Amino acid sequence: MAKEMREFQAETKQLLDLMVHSIYTNREIFLWELISNASDAIDKLRFESLTNKELLEDKEDFEIFLVPDKESHTLTISDNGIGMTYDEVIENVGTIAKSGTKAFLEKLKEEKESTTDKDLIGQFGVGFYSAFMVAEKVTLITRKAGETKAVKWESTGDGSYSIEETEKETRGTSIILTLGEEFYGDKAEEDFTNEYALEALVKKYSDYVRFPIKMNFEVEETPKDDEGKEIEGAEKVKRIEVRTLNSMRPLWTKNKSEIKPEEYTEFYKNLFHEWEEPFEVIHSKAEGTVEYTTMLFLPKRAPYNLYHTDYEPGIQLYSRHVFIMDKCKELLPDYLRFVRGLVDSPDFSLNISRELLQQSRELKLIGKNLEKNVLKTLDKMLKNERERYETFWNEFGKSFKIGVYTAPQDSSKLKDLLLFATSKEGTALTTLKEYIERMPESQNLIYYATGKDAATIERLPQMELLKEKGIEVLYLYDNVDEFAIEALREYGDKKFHSVSRGDLNLDDVESQEVKKETETIAKDNEDLIKAVKENLEGKIADVKISNRLKSSAVCLVSGDNGISLSMEQVFAEANNPMFKASRILEINPHHEVFSRLQSLHNGEQNDTFKDYCEMLYAQALLIEGILPEDPIGFANKIAKLMADK
Repeated sequence: MAKEMREFQAETKQLLDLMVHSIYTNREIFLWELISNASDAIDKLRFESLTNKELLEDKEDFEIFLVPDKESHTLTISDNGIGMTYDEVIENVGTIAKSGTKAFLEKLKEEKESTTDKDLIGQFGVGFYSAFMVAEKVTLITRKAGETKAVKWESTGDGSYSIEETEKETRGTSIILTLGEEFYGDKAEEDFTNEYALEALVKKYSDYVRFPIKMNFEVEETPKDDEGKEIEGAEKVKRIEVRTLNSMRPLWTKNKSEIKPEEYTEFYKNLFHEWEEPFEVIHSKAEGTVEYTTMLFLPKRAPYNLYHTDYEPGIQLYSRHVFIMDKCKELLPDYLRFVRGLVDSPDFSLNISRELLQQSRELKLIGKNLEKNVLKTLDKMLKNERERYETFWNEFGKSFKIGVYTAPQDSSKLKDLLLFATSKEGTALTTLKEYIERMPESQNLIYYATGKDAATIERLPQMELLKEKGIEVLYLYDNVDEFAIEALREYGDKKFHSVSRGDLNLDDVESQEVKKETETIAKDNEDLIKAVKENLEGKIADVKISNRLKSSAVCLVSGDNGISLSMEQVFAEANNPMFKASRILEINPHHEVFSRLQSLHNGEQNDTFKDYCEMLYAQALLIEGILPEDPIGFANKIAKLMADK
C-alpha cells in the first residue's frame, strides 16, 4: 500500500500547535505518557495471549526499551506489546476527536494557570500528543501481534501526517522522537538524549511499571585477570551494558510477612530522600467496594517547615503500580499532614486530575479508611507503648492540637490522643482520661494554666490556691494549646477552666467560707475598689478582691467570656493586636500592700495612691510576661517609692 497523506481535523491542528509551541511547562511528562502507553500495550497482549499463545511469537519476555541517540538527536521508546494494524493506527493515532479535543482546548483556556500539565493532558486522553512538546517530528512504527504487515505513521505537527505499510521484524510499537534543538546536547535545559537524565525520569514517574524498562549504557572499565583483579597499567575498554531502570515489583505488593524491616527502611529513605528510618510503618491492603494497597510512614522527626505555608503535604497515588500523582492533599486531613506514603488502587484512573479527585467517591472512601488506620495505630501505641507514643507526641502532637482548633469536627477523633504536661508529681504527660480518673469527686472542672514552661506556671499567683489544695492542673506550653482547649470546651461532662479566668468555682467548705469572707471585705472596701478602678480607667475592665491569692499581692485574670490574656499575646505576636482580653485586676486583701492602699486612700485621691494603683497593675502585667506600656515611668515610680521615707 502506497504512502497516504492525511489532514488532521481543525481542532487537532489547534492542539498540535499548542503542543509544538510549548504551552506546558513540565515537558518531561511526555516520557511518562509514552511509557504508560507501552505498558498498556503489553498488558493487552499478555491478556489476549492467555487464549491465543501464538500471539507471543515465541517471545514471552516483555520489555520496554529506550534508545537515546545523541548523533541523530532522537529518542526511541519501543515495546513488544500488542501493536496496531493500519486501521487501528488511523483510529487511535490519526485522529483524536474521540479523545475530547474540544473539551481539552476549552479547559486549557480556563485553567492553564491553575492546573498542572499532567492533569490536563491525562484528563483528556491526549497523552500521545505530548510527544510534540519536545519533538519536531514523531515517527511511529508498529506491527500487530499475529500480523505480518507493519505500519509507519509520521507527523511534524504541522496539521498533517503520513501513513504507509512497512516492515518490522518484531511485534509491538516503536515511537521515534526527533527532538527539538532545545532538548538535546550539553546546552539544553533538558537533555532527553542523556542516559542518566532519562534514568532519573523513569525512577520518578515509572519506577513501578510491572514490565522492565531497559536502556543501553556505555561503560568504561579496566580489564581484569582470571582472578578478577584489575590489570595494572591496562587501558580502559568500553562496553555496552543493558540496565533495567525500574524496580518493577513494588515493595507494597509483597505480603507483610515477606518484608524485612530493613527493606521498609531502604524503601522509605529512597522514596522520600530521608536519612533516618521511619518511626512507624502502616502497610495494609483492602478488597471489596474499593480495592487498594497502602504503605504509610510516620517520620521519626518533624520537618522544620511542617507548619509553614511552604510545606507540601500529601500522599503519592499509583494506579496498578503506575505513578499518577505526587502529594495528593485530598487524601488525608490536615492534622495528618506529616504522614508520608502512597496508595495504589486499580480504581484510580491513569488520567485522573485534581479536579476529578475532589469528586472521587473512591478517594474519599480510601481517605477515611487511611485516617482510621493511622489513628488506630496511634491509639494502640498509646495504650501499649506509652514511651514510644510520647516520643511521637513530642514531634507531632502540635498537629493534633491545631486539628482540634481548626477542624472541630475532628475533635472527637483526636481528644483521646492528646497529651498534656501536668502539675502532678511523677507524671510527665497525661491524657484527659487519666486526668479525670485522678480527680476527686468534689472537683467539677478540669483546670489548666498557660506559660512558657513548668517553672513559670508554678510561680503564677493564680496557681497558689490550687497548689495549696493539691488540685492537679494541666500545663499548656504551646501557643496553640489554649485554642485547642477552648475548641474542645469539655471532656466527658467536665468543662475546662483556666486558672486565669473568672472564679475558680471550688465548692469545698473551706473555699465557700473564703468566698464569703472575700465578699464581706469587698463590700467594706467598695470606695477603695472604685478608686483603684477609676485610676486605671481604660486599662482594666474591673477590680476585685481575690479569693485565690495566698502570698502574692496582685494578679490579672480575664473574664469568663472572650479570649484570655495568653491568647491575646498569641494574636499580638502574629501581628493581629485587634483581639483584646477583658483584664480584671485581683488584689490580695491579706497582703501588706492592701493595708497600705487602705491607709493611702482615706477617702481621697492623691498622687501616691495613684502611683500604687499603677504599680500594682504594672506588677500584674509583668507576672503575665507583658511589658508595661511605660517601662521608664514604671522604673521611676519604683525609685520614687523606694526613696520615700
